[in-house]
Amino acid sequence: MAHPENSQRVLSAAPETTVVSHEAPAISVSAHVDPHKIGARRTAVTFLLALTGCTLLYLAFAIQGKWFSAVSERFFGADNLVMARGSAVREGGELIITRAGQGGETIVSVVTDLRSADFPVIAWIAIDVPESAQVVLLWHTDYEPGLLRKLPLRVVSGRLLPASVGADSHWTGRITGLAIAIHGPLVQPIRVRGVIANPGSAKQTMLDRIREWTALEPWTGASINTVTGGADIQDLPLPLLLVVAVVIAAAALVWRLRQHLRAMAPSLAVAVAALFAVAWFTLDARWTLNLVRQAHETALRYAGKDSRNKHLAADDGTLYAFIEKVRGVLPQSPARVFVIADEHYYRGRAAFHLYPQNVWFEPYYNAVPPADKLRAGDFIVVYQRKGVQYDASARRLRWDGDVTIPAELKLLDGGGALFVVR
Repeated sequence: MAHPENSQRVLSAAPETTVVSHEAPAISVSAHVDPHKIGARRTAVTFLLALTGCTLLYLAFAIQGKWFSAVSERFFGADNLVMARGSAVREGGELIITRAGQGGETIVSVVTDLRSADFPVIAWIAIDVPESAQVVLLWHTDYEPGLLRKLPLRVVSGRLLPASVGADSHWTGRITGLAIAIHGPLVQPIRVRGVIANPGSAKQTMLDRIREWTALEPWTGASINTVTGGADIQDLPLPLLLVVAVVIAAAALVWRLRQHLRAMAPSLAVAVAALFAVAWFTLDARWTLNLVRQAHETALRYAGKDSRNKHLAADDGTLYAFIEKVRGVLPQSPARVFVIADEHYYRGRAAFHLYPQNVWFEPYYNAVPPADKLRAGDFIVVYQRKGVQYDASARRLRWDGDVTIPAELKLLDGGGALFVVR
């Protein structure tokens, strides 16, 4: 028979044993959770929310039409364009303006049938527009058919920025015609690819930004140092969007963990580094894609061709073809050859293609050789140079400052000519 005291001890000890057995699993589970780590899921969700917020905030200021619209953009290509004033040729899906109209005014137009309320943004796709030129958007409407309305356009880096016409009180009814008027001399041919009527909706705005981000960046003089990818002019550069999203996401994580900031500092640093790496690799992926496309374009242009055909396929192929004809006229033994052109690129490339002739050209300034330094037998190569005139009856060449020299025309081809001093 148990002693009463022993029974009391057993009864009092039992609850203590039970409590310990129930608390043991909780201690075991919590030992596997580190409260000082930020999960990858939380970091990813925070970054995506920051990126989405930045995008929506941008759209709130950027869209110029309805947030949601069933209308798609309308594109009128070079085949639809008409030269109202000036001269141009069509080549490779572009209308290349080669000469301004009378009085230095060039006008390109297109017949349209657009509902003005559906298209509040008009974008002319043109390249090599002079920075000093005054460019105006023109349009006709069925509401005021006898009136020609206009709106100034901005030129940035040789391109025309889109025009916001939705707020213009004269942008009403149906738009029956669009045009651009360029006032000023043409320092080089202007390439016009067409005009886009844009609904300006949220969807279309984002599609435009994505097209800008993924547009092919061709080889340039700076490609050896840096290639960023995307269009030359971007309304919202992708690096800017990613940087702002990373900063906001990092700030959100800091604010959320502010009460345990000291304990969470190492984990927070890893999370911010991960956000930075994601943004970095996103831009690197675009750079790599652009490089692959560049290599493909280069292979299509040059692969399997000999040296001559590679030169003809290059961007200065027209110049090379002209210089090839010039070399056929020049004597075999090196002669003194002077090269003049408006663009320093053409001067340098023409001189390169003319070697081993004794070539003179001005690499930095658009200058002509001093008349008193020329002598009989010297050759003068003129390529796309304004202000040079030749009097065939008098056999005299005239250029800047009304300077004239006796010369004979030996070759005339497109925008180039070869003369020999008499």
